[in-house]
Amino acid sequence: MKRKLFTAAIGIALLSIPSIAKDVVHNKQVHFDKGTTGTTMKSKIKGYETYNYKLGAKSGQYMRVSLETKHTAIYFNIFEPGKGPGDQAMFIGLIKGNMYTGNLPKDGVYTIQVYMMRSAARRNEVANYQLHVGID
Repeated sequence: MKRKLFTAAIGIALLSIPSIAKDVVHNKQVHFDKGTTGTTMKSKIKGYETYNYKLGAKSGQYMRVSLETKHTAIYFNIFEPGKGPGDQAMFIGLIKGNMYTGNLPKDGVYTIQVYMMRSAARRNEVANYQLHVGID
């Protein structure tokens, strides 16, 4: 009897410990089909997942990025070469919206980070999206 009570007490204690959310980061290389200047990546994001799309470009090239989704808590950031999540972004979608256009300041690999806002991630929400990327 004592053993069953002890086992039940341990079970209840384990259930009361909050689960620790694990961030899942997906790194993807962006490729354009031969003869094209852009592409679209279709994916799904869930909870604390993050997608980091890597794209090589040269200084002065014109880049356009747009995010299509029905979910209202998904955004993207763009980081200059040598920078990434945790650093200052050159474009912050939460502030500037779901479309970026502009001439690039440096040669190198740019990172486009797609993420879900913490409030939605905490609820482990899921959303489909399309990320359109082009360089002229």
